[in-house]
Amino acid sequence: MKVLLAIKPEFAEKIFNGTKKVEFRRCIFKSDKITSIIVYASSPVQKIIGEFEIKDVLTGTPEYLWCETFKDAGISKSYFDQYFGEKTTGYAIRIKSYKKYRHPQCLKLDFNISHPPQSFQYI
Repeated sequence: MKVLLAIKPEFAEKIFNGTKKVEFRRCIFKSDKITSIIVYASSPVQKIIGEFEIKDVLTGTPEYLWCETFKDAGISKSYFDQYFGEKTTGYAIRIKSYKKYRHPQCLKLDFNISHPPQSFQYI
């Protein structure tokens, strides 16, 4: 199974150039059958630009997640801290492999989805 995630374009590009090997989330899908993520690059791109396979998902305090993933985070510690804020639990989706689409796809035309997901959407 797959899920669709909206990711800021700057971070989506880092995923597809290999410099960001972890996607952090404050909330996450419940199914353990999810094997890959379809990436919707949010505004101003507003296109589905690729997908990646999940290596594993870590769950824990933000401090634990940072200690386990900082080398592959692709973001600064200050951005990480700001993103998680006062959250006591977070998630780190480690990326196994990725594929950037040659031609970005449209959410509505190619996937029949009218709005990008707030956190995620099952596909």
